[in-house]
Amino acid sequence: MKIAITAENDSLQAMVDARFGRCTYFAVYDTETKQTTFHANPAKEASHGAGPAAVQFVARLGVSRLLAREFGAKIISLLQDLNIEKQQIQPDSIETVIKNLE
Repeated sequence: MKIAITAENDSLQAMVDARFGRCTYFAVYDTETKQTTFHANPAKEASHGAGPAAVQFVARLGVSRLLAREFGAKIISLLQDLNIEKQQIQPDSIETVIKNLE
């Protein structure tokens, strides 16, 4: 399973980004290979519709679960439509979040 986590930058020491649609990066952790890759969020600078665009982006990455500090109502509905699980998490480093998944 691939799990996306909002990230402030592209390192395991990065903190979870407080923003979802305009987060800087998505850390994608693969539970089978135990590998983490970082993907710049193309919706970060969008003038509008950043949240839905970010959801579509992680869906194209093959993500089954999304971890973020908060989700808006429109995002929750879109995630449900795409069968992507959501989980709210507390501020922490990406590395710590991943360790807590295992």
